Amino acid sequence: MNLRPIVAVIGAGQATPEECERAYQVGYKLAQKGAVVATGGLWGVMEAASHGAHDAGGLVLGVLPGALATTANPYVDLPIVTNLGHARNVVLCHTADLLVALGGHYGTLSEIAIALKIGKTVVGLDTPDVPGITRLTSLDDVLAYLDAAL
Repeated sequence: MNLRPIVAVIGAGQATPEECERAYQVGYKLAQKGAVVATGGLWGVMEAASHGAHDAGGLVLGVLPGALATTANPYVDLPIVTNLGHARNVVLCHTADLLVALGGHYGTLSEIAIALKIGKTVVGLDTPDVPGITRLTSLDDVLAYLDAAL
């Protein structure tokens, strides 16, 4: 079986325009490299990464906190309805082969902690200095890392 890598892009639902632009670029690059892009399926960074992957012809997986697939952003191809609220972060982290964290709001921090706890690689841009994260200093560095990793 030849499985495509699944890369989660994690970040705030209420994100800045700069965070959304970065997420779009990351999603686009991941799709170009053949990865499945996974997000929490909602808005902000999640929607921007999904949009980028969609525009590059990629496949987008959205792990939703609620009970309705219709809550997914319009770029999600495969909505995973969990009805788990914030606990859906565990599902997202276990599903991903690699995570890209953009920023460091509470939800993102919880995903970072879960991912590191279960031994996943987390690449971070503008994240707090959490031991175990591969922190990079620019979008170009993140894109170069993904280019080499995939």
